[in-house]
Parts: sequence; C-alpha cells; structure tokens
Amino acid sequence: MTFAAFKTTLTCSVLAIACIGLSGCVSRDKSDLENYASEVLSQPGGRIDPLPPIKPYVAYLYQSGEANLRNPFQSFFDINRKKDAIGIGKPTPGEEALVKEMLTHNAEELERNELDSLRMVGIMENNDELWAIVRDTGGAVHRVQVGNYMGSNFGKVLNIQEDRIELREIVKDPQGRWGERPATVALSEE
Repeated sequence: MTFAAFKTTLTCSVLAIACIGLSGCVSRDKSDLENYASEVLSQPGGRIDPLPPIKPYVAYLYQSGEANLRNPFQSFFDINRKKDAIGIGKPTPGEEALVKEMLTHNAEELERNELDSLRMVGIMENNDELWAIVRDTGGAVHRVQVGNYMGSNFGKVLNIQEDRIELREIVKDPQGRWGERPATVALSEE
C-alpha cells in the first residue's frame, strides 16, 4: 500500500468516526424544553407602571441687551483677544495688516495653549506636503500644516521641517505697538 492510499484510508476512517460520534449528540426529544416554555407562559403577567408625565418645553428667549450679558454663541477666548487687538487706538500703517489679521482670522484649537507648552512629536508627508504632528497640554494630538495658527500670540505656521515648525507671532513691543517675531517649535524627543 502506498503512502497516498494509506493517507486517504486514514482520512475516510477519521471522518466516519466523527460522523458516528456527532450523530449521537443530536436528540429529537424536546419535551424538557416544551415543559419549561409552558411553565413560564402559564405564570400571570405583571403590571407595567405608566410613564411619568412629560413636562412641556418652555423656550427661553435670550436678550443680550439685558445687563450687558455677553453673547453665549461667541467664544470667550475670541472676545478677549479681539478686544486686546482693537484696544491699540489707531494702528500705524505697519500695524494695519497685523490688526486686520488678528480681527478676521478664525481662532484654532492650538491657539488656546502657550507655544512653549506644545510639543512637536512627528511629521507626516502626503503628496510632497509635510504635516507636523503636535501634542497639546491635554495630550490630544493635532495635525498642523502651513497657514495654521498655534500659541496664544497668533503664531502662524510659515514652514514645517523634519525637525521643527517655524512660526511668525504677533506681539506688542514696549511702546504698545504690534509687531512680528519669529518662533520655532522643535521636534520633541519624549
């Protein structure tokens, strides 16, 4: 007898034994299941408590003119920053573009943190475009590209390198005038 014939005979024998063994597991007697079902169904049903009454909705009309209340739909963070930018009086010609940028751009999530508390933890590349991966103080990870803002001083991302993010911040000088200063966030080794 060859090895292939032996293997075929062995396989058929194992399958036959398995079929015989499994046929003993199947039982056609369901009397215990039927007895349990009839016992459960014969028990009287309970009473379901009614739902509590639903209170009618009372709408509240917000009046922002009452007692100088602030608009709840405008971020408190944006209000303070924009008031700070407006409070400089008449801007000089060099400041006009910076003040306009501060007043018109939409605040981004990473602007709620100080720049030195943000950590660059890596980069991603997509179609020859680099994205920086930044972790904030709460541990959340953000994807940053050129043009995004970071830090509390209107830090605009100008360039992303493999080891750093280059920004331009808008800050006041000692005379109270707005100006630009360069800043960087280096790749963290944590």
